[in-house]
Amino acid sequence: MNNYRKTHVLLAALMMMVSGVVFSQSDQNFKVTLDAGHGDHDFGAAYNGHVEKHIALAVVLKVGKILEAYPKIDVIYTRKTDVFIDLVERANIANRANADIFVSIHCNANRNTAADGTETYVMGMTKIASNLEAAKKENSVITLEKDYKRKYEGFDPNSPETMIGFTLMQEEYLDNSISLASKVEDQFALLGKKIRGGGVKQAPYMVLHKAYMPRVLIEMGFISNYAEGNILDSEEGQNDIARAIANAIISYKNEYFGAGGDTDSVKPSQRMLEQSEDSAANTKSDSNSDNSNQNKSAQVNSGVVFKVQLAVSKRKLELHPKNFKGLKNVAMESFGKSYKYTYGETTDYEDSKKLLAEVKAKGFDSAFLIAYKNGTEIDIQDAIK
Repeated sequence: MNNYRKTHVLLAALMMMVSGVVFSQSDQNFKVTLDAGHGDHDFGAAYNGHVEKHIALAVVLKVGKILEAYPKIDVIYTRKTDVFIDLVERANIANRANADIFVSIHCNANRNTAADGTETYVMGMTKIASNLEAAKKENSVITLEKDYKRKYEGFDPNSPETMIGFTLMQEEYLDNSISLASKVEDQFALLGKKIRGGGVKQAPYMVLHKAYMPRVLIEMGFISNYAEGNILDSEEGQNDIARAIANAIISYKNEYFGAGGDTDSVKPSQRMLEQSEDSAANTKSDSNSDNSNQNKSAQVNSGVVFKVQLAVSKRKLELHPKNFKGLKNVAMESFGKSYKYTYGETTDYEDSKKLLAEVKAKGFDSAFLIAYKNGTEIDIQDAIK
């Protein structure tokens, strides 16, 4: 009888521990970052008296008000007034808050004033000219920022394809981003809005690029279209659109977050820090490349192997050249739930810099050198002492 009681006590204690873990996970709040496109001197599109920056902000505030009425939803705004926020700062606001999703809200426009309907974009490369043009239009705002060429690491807003070197690392968010975008378009369809070309599309938007979480950019409709512009700029139209977007976000939360919280073990704020460190390492490597006299005198420690790190992703990719823009000697290392992709291998530091230059010429602008000794990664500066 004693053993029977002990067993029941142990089982009860175990059940309490398990329920405590589940409760602690579900007790986390779902964090949504809402981004109203443009602002201040950046008007966005303007037609027939309708101004994109004002419409985007009005809808964002309405979406936020709806979401804030729900328990366990925290809303973070990139702007709540008519101010200008750098594109990278918009993403970093979401990263610092460890947001679960990032939603950027915009209006569309076209010289063809008959164009109408909605589109929701996810981050990704595309060869579709219309998608690239849409990205070019939104990305062009970075030229209004001070020192944008340094800040955006040589990114050319007139050539969104230059962003391709950064996209591999963020493919882990693609499936969830598509799911969120689909829910937005489904809600718009219920409003009777025209869904353009399937609704969900991919394009290299800079505002999405630096957000380390599922993220979408919503084009609510065309303010260049007389009828749709009037709806977008009306109280009733904005209320309907805000409710549709909020419903999509709540549906996404219930599907992906309701069962136990955040599934990503690495927080966006940590990702942001890691990328800053990688960029600094990359700059240091470039500086070393420029100083040829110093490099010639650098002594490489015995047993050190150099490689070029291309990207880190939660997606396991086949090591085919087509997946790496033609690079053939790509290797993959797994750690935790992620995969590190590297190119080449050499014991010669000078040769490693040539490998890095080759990779950057292919478009992997964020690649940098890493070093290993006896199979363990070491600091690059320790490797050449």
